[in-house]
Amino acid sequence: MEKFILKFLLLNKVIAVCLDQKISNGRLNPLTEYFFWPQRDAWEDMKNFIDCNDWISPKDAIKILNTITEVINFWEESNELKKEDVNNLKIKFPDCVFIAI
Repeated sequence: MEKFILKFLLLNKVIAVCLDQKISNGRLNPLTEYFFWPQRDAWEDMKNFIDCNDWISPKDAIKILNTITEVINFWEESNELKKEDVNNLKIKFPDCVFIAI
């Protein structure tokens, strides 16, 4: 995912994810709005976005969707996210941004 970055909002009962594209000088170009789980299927919403944009490589698509799955699974297994949980996510997924609210 060298070209992309996933951003996650970690809330008590909701997790949201969006996809940005890395551009020159460390700047980001937002590609999607935030997709929310469990109100909607954030994974499916992201897959639909990727499927409509054939310039996203299959390798990047798999990495993006797998990362979303892993983060959502971690979030679901944690009854209440603690500061150290967010720090562990940042270590495990250094190409992602995590904002705990």
